[in-house]
Formats: sequence, structure tokens, C-alpha cells
Amino acid sequence: MPLVIAIDGPAASGKSSVARQLAEKLGFAYVNSGSFYRTATWWLLREGVDVQQAPAVEEALVKAEINAGFMDQTAYFQINDEDGLDAIHDDAVNKSVSPVAKVAGVREAVTSNLRFLGEIQDVVVEGRDIGSVVFPDTPYKFYIDASPEVRQQRRAAQGQVDTVTERDRIDSSRANAPLTMAADATLVDSTHLTIEGVVDAILGHLKQKALPGL
Repeated sequence: MPLVIAIDGPAASGKSSVARQLAEKLGFAYVNSGSFYRTATWWLLREGVDVQQAPAVEEALVKAEINAGFMDQTAYFQINDEDGLDAIHDDAVNKSVSPVAKVAGVREAVTSNLRFLGEIQDVVVEGRDIGSVVFPDTPYKFYIDASPEVRQQRRAAQGQVDTVTERDRIDSSRANAPLTMAADATLVDSTHLTIEGVVDAILGHLKQKALPGL
């Protein structure tokens, strides 16, 4: 079976950059689960679906064709052959992605596609419930965190205007797969570390866990 490395953490913890660099160093494919939810949100907004209404969201997605795969060692997620990658970080998507991600049907669709990708290739998957829900059986689980102040600074540097505390509240309190650290995950505090420092720390833990190839 392919190997799965799960990288979880709150907004602006650095998990995306870390997961991408880690995947490159290991020769694994990179999977950003957040982009899947953002693509779904972008598509729903464009289709005029009221994203605050879970039944309307689920009905729209049931009628759509959803697929995922890899291109150049990076996962893609498409709805009716579109991914909206040039727009998934727009303010409208930022404001709506949390309520969309709370919808059970959305999480089921994303989770099933993530598991499909993990069955066909070695992957580093980052998100908020990867180790706790999507791949609970992988022995390679990490939770990256940083102080709220540092995460807010990083968020602002990315040009995002939402607050990490509000994102944390929404992600941690949702009924479906809330943001949480898996009991057997390794915590890595990125507050005072560079991306390279976090990657090196994870590689050290992976060697201790005897990841094949290290």
C-alpha cells in the first residue's frame, strides 16, 4: 500500500508550505485538502447556491461530476471539469469556505476522494482532519501549530483579511470532523521555526518511525 503522511493544523500554521516541501524531499505527491473545499466553495458560489443552506449545497454537489487525480506530483480536484484555482483564494471564498466545509455531504465527497488518492500513490496530505478522520490508520501523523499572534501575522502577509481566531472557532466547533489533533500525532510548534526547520524536524521524526526510504 502507498504511504500516507498526514499534516494537520490550524490556519496559517505553515502546514501547506511544510507539506509541499516535505513531499518534494521525499518524492511523494502533495495533496492540499483545503484547496478541495475551496474549489467546492468557489463552484457553489458561481452557481448561485446559498452556501448557508446545507441541503442546497448537498443537492448541487450530488448533481455534479467530481473527480480527483494527480498532475506533476500535485493533486487536483475538479467539479464538472473545473477547479477554479485562479479564484479559490478570493475574499468571497475565504468568507464562505468554513460553512461549506461544515456540510456533511461536502466532507464525505472530499474525504472519499482524498482516500482514493492515498490508495494510488505515496502522498503528503495536509488539512484539518487528515490524521483524525481521513487517514486515521497511518502511523505518520503530525500536527503543526503556532501562536495566534504569529499565525495572524502570516495570514496578513498572505493578503488575507479573515482572523485566525474566528477560523479556529468555526473549524474546532463544527459537528463534522472538527479541527483536532489526533491522539497519536506528533506536535510541531512552528512559532519560532522556519519552514525548513519544521520540515527537518518532521524528517527527524519520520526517521525515528522508520519511514521506508529514510
